[in-house]
Amino acid sequence: MSHKPDFTVPETEDFDSPHALFAELRSHCPVAWSDEMGGFWAVTKHADAKAVLEDWQMFTTTVQNVVPRVATTQRRPPLHLDPPANTPYRNAIQKFLTPNRLKEWEPKLEVMVARFLDPWIEAGGGDICKEFSFLLPIALLADFFNLSPDKAELIREVGAEFNMALQRQDFDLLRQKSDELYDIAADLIADRHANPRDPDADPTASLLAVRVDGEPLADDLILGALRQFLLVGIIAPTTFIGSMAVHLSRHPEHHAELSENPDLVPDALEELLRLYTPYRGFARTAREDTEISGCPISKGDPVAIVFTSANRDEDVFPDPHTYRLDREARDLLTFGRGPHMCPGAPLARVLLRETLKQLTQKTARLEQRGDMDMTNWPEYGPLSVSFDVVTR
Repeated sequence: MSHKPDFTVPETEDFDSPHALFAELRSHCPVAWSDEMGGFWAVTKHADAKAVLEDWQMFTTTVQNVVPRVATTQRRPPLHLDPPANTPYRNAIQKFLTPNRLKEWEPKLEVMVARFLDPWIEAGGGDICKEFSFLLPIALLADFFNLSPDKAELIREVGAEFNMALQRQDFDLLRQKSDELYDIAADLIADRHANPRDPDADPTASLLAVRVDGEPLADDLILGALRQFLLVGIIAPTTFIGSMAVHLSRHPEHHAELSENPDLVPDALEELLRLYTPYRGFARTAREDTEISGCPISKGDPVAIVFTSANRDEDVFPDPHTYRLDREARDLLTFGRGPHMCPGAPLARVLLRETLKQLTQKTARLEQRGDMDMTNWPEYGPLSVSFDVVTR
């Protein structure tokens, strides 16, 4: 079904322009259609976004789950499966993310963050995305999945090329790099078959050990799950840490406050996650004709849940564009909601808290150097941004 376009996706953006566009849409057309990227609805209000995320019976992830559509081949659980089919994959990973397991990660992440941040600071700064925040989550994933150093390096190379292809919307190269990520996941599965590990100590072994009605998970779906985990865990931290650094450079008073009061870091992180949510293009597909806040949605229409906008909704967050640590409620949608909420969110928060703490403790000020390159849909945030570091 054809729709009259309500907005146009800009060809170029800066750090602030997406928020200005989304504020305009929230005010005048909160459920808006765009003909770009194959055509999609953008859901910009918090209540509508939460309703779509929680109503998996009407809005499925099994057809299109990101705008622009990039998955053209295999299914990648748990994101590409609705309940109850996605549950075994989530459970196999979430047992490694209990509060006790997260406590074990804290000292490891303190060392890991310092390993990449200290050389960047000692060099006087540089491109924080390319030289720090892209490398850090790969090291975390390598440790989490017990990958060898050569596999971690391969993921770094292929992941960088995949992300650049996505930003340029070079879908031929994107498919090629996606296939290479599948090859890495296949090698990991083959290694665990040849060299079995304890399912309580290794996430891949945990997936292989799952039984549903006495049967193991399908090999191709385990492969897709690992491919999904390996990539999604890289891109969001890369751009979000870049956004944190931009905020600190624009607001040296916030930098100084966190330097003097590190106990404020957890609240500051939550506010920064609200202000600079790194995903705006996770999507669902309508199973039937329906409506969202009175806007008719046709069966088969893609619906993008614009987290970046929902977290600045004036109806939920007074003075939404302002950094405030005194907010009484933070009903954030940064990591999603409902049956597809990001299973890695608890570990991501530990990583990002440690990063923000060390960044504000080890530097006195960040001064942005030159322009920044921004990501395109489905992400939001810097792809590349450089700083000069002022130390105490």
